Amino acid sequence: MKILLFGKNGQLGWELQRSLAVLGDVVALDSRGDDSGPADFDEPQSLAAVVRRVAPGVIVNAAAYTAVDGAEADTAGATRVNAEAPGVLARAAAASGAWLVHYSTDYVFDGSGSAPWREDSPTGPLNAYGRSKLAGEELVRKSGCRHLIFRTSWVYSARGENFAKTMLRLAGERESLSVIDDQVGAPTGAELLADVTAHALRTAAASPGLAGTYHATAAGETSWHGYARHVVGFAERLGRSMRVSADRIQPVPSSAYPQAATRPKNSRLETVKLRDAFGLALPPWQDGVERMLAEVASRQEPA
Repeated sequence: MKILLFGKNGQLGWELQRSLAVLGDVVALDSRGDDSGPADFDEPQSLAAVVRRVAPGVIVNAAAYTAVDGAEADTAGATRVNAEAPGVLARAAAASGAWLVHYSTDYVFDGSGSAPWREDSPTGPLNAYGRSKLAGEELVRKSGCRHLIFRTSWVYSARGENFAKTMLRLAGERESLSVIDDQVGAPTGAELLADVTAHALRTAAASPGLAGTYHATAAGETSWHGYARHVVGFAERLGRSMRVSADRIQPVPSSAYPQAATRPKNSRLETVKLRDAFGLALPPWQDGVERMLAEVASRQEPA
């Protein structure tokens, strides 16, 4: 099976290159494409030619416009990358009979209440980024292609910058640290999401009736404040010296840090559908975060 992967250099794309390799030949592209042609998500119509040239059995789209605040001022750019481009890929997949794997977000919901969102819960994005991701989902479903859409939340990896590394740096530099405590979700490792993708794709290829939209996150929930305390506490247990200890990190409301884009306060995603359909057990979010931190520490990589 030939797999065409877009977004190879992102957190998720990097892990997908590893996880998908066991399923077949992976042709991995970034925004520059490869020697035989570009893969420019700012020019969505160009992507159809890439699909025709590679002729994959599976298209995996890990490319995205992820600047949540930037999308408020660059709505057109976010829409091109997060909606129009997936729509082009979906129509190309439908025309060729390929599967399409696409990733979406908890930001398609309005963040109200405290119950986990189901796949069939009413959507209502609060910001331009969320609206662009929801539009992308809708174009994929409308195309009629065989697809898997995975909504996820709070994605991180050992590669590049992330919230956990930022908290470690700040806790080591500052005399005090305050973190938002009224937004709740599940930190989800790119590694976990990539492994879920490979397993689900293999299963769905044999059972096409499993095509559809799924929520895919690590198990459990926490606030950004709880996440920060866990990260700093784990680092302290590893012997790292902190100026601000875990129990001295102060909780504050979202209003303490005004941002261009409104964030949902309830980012809990119900994963029963995914677990039942594909026979998966999703580990607690703490396990993945601790593994990532241990990996970073073993590389002696600055936080």
